Amino acid sequence: MAQFASPSKLPQLPTSIFTTMSQMAREYGALNLSQGFPDFSPDPKLLECAHDAMRKNVHQYAPLGGIFPLRERIAEKIHRCYGATYHPQKEITVTVGATQALFTAISAFVWPGDEVIVLKPAYDCYEPGIIANGGIPVPIQMKGKTYQVDWGEVAQNISPKTRMVIINSPHNPSGAVFSKEDMLQLEKLLQGTDILVLSDEVYEHLVFDGTLHESVSKFPDLAARSLVCASFGKTFHVTGWKMGYCAAPDYLMQEFQKIHEFAVFCVNHPLQHALAAYLKNPEPYMGLSEFFETKRDYFLDGISGSRFQFTPTQGTYFQLLDYSDISEEPDVQMAERLTKEFGIASIPISVFNKDHLDHRQLRFCFAKKEETLANAIEVLQKI
Repeated sequence: MAQFASPSKLPQLPTSIFTTMSQMAREYGALNLSQGFPDFSPDPKLLECAHDAMRKNVHQYAPLGGIFPLRERIAEKIHRCYGATYHPQKEITVTVGATQALFTAISAFVWPGDEVIVLKPAYDCYEPGIIANGGIPVPIQMKGKTYQVDWGEVAQNISPKTRMVIINSPHNPSGAVFSKEDMLQLEKLLQGTDILVLSDEVYEHLVFDGTLHESVSKFPDLAARSLVCASFGKTFHVTGWKMGYCAAPDYLMQEFQKIHEFAVFCVNHPLQHALAAYLKNPEPYMGLSEFFETKRDYFLDGISGSRFQFTPTQGTYFQLLDYSDISEEPDVQMAERLTKEFGIASIPISVFNKDHLDHRQLRFCFAKKEETLANAIEVLQKI
């Protein structure tokens, strides 16, 4: 078949590390603690809600922004957790997971030549979205092995071309959680500018040891310039459902929905009804931190005494393990060797860092059944 000239918008896009490591895990029959998804079933009550919704006559297009009862439940959830008020009809849109929400937000507001500040290590969907829309990523490396933001460096990188700052807390891949002071510094930094904030908060309900999630929604001056993206898939252990949402002030949401309409128009109609019914009870998401903190502690207690070093993760369902006392290998090479020789797959962190900075850290997902974690602990203790 003839081929025609068609320049790529993403000519240097590598294969995702998640794809690479999951393929290796399958090839070598390894425990897959690389990709971030649970290996246990969701709440039976949620599945009952989905079953009931499927039996209703709600199989045609949903409204563009999502069904009102679900948007109403989302607004109630945000107010309950953060004290912020979003109009269900005007300021909330149901999306095909958080990734679509993030890409839509970038597409709606980033113009060719605009600069977008990205804090590294960064989840790998941000920069391709910026580049595909003609924007220029401005990467800023978070500091040390615990990944703290140097807001002074952020300030130094703001220019007349800066259109947006992308933040992510609880932070993937490090597990760090932004403090109230972090948010206040960001708020002060952006005062008097037209810079927008895109806040990836998909792990909002996974914070540990009494830590609070400081949503941008809690800070009025930030909320006025921010689009908040969240995920039902991450929250309710149904990543394959690809259900999420975006919350933003009306003037931003109007532009967001213009892109959303022609990207997907609307989202799975029956599952919206299922989530609207399930969200009437706040307990499943209000109790999520304790559920995953127990898993984190089980995993870390199990590997205590091993040759891995760690600081307990503050949030998400990921734990970084430092292997500096084991090997001087680059982290990509170490991750590949552990998969091939020891039968356990993880994610090397350098691929997310600026200039592939290598702290000799691997990311392990502990959103797994106890049996899976026990097997992983046995392997890690032998390394």
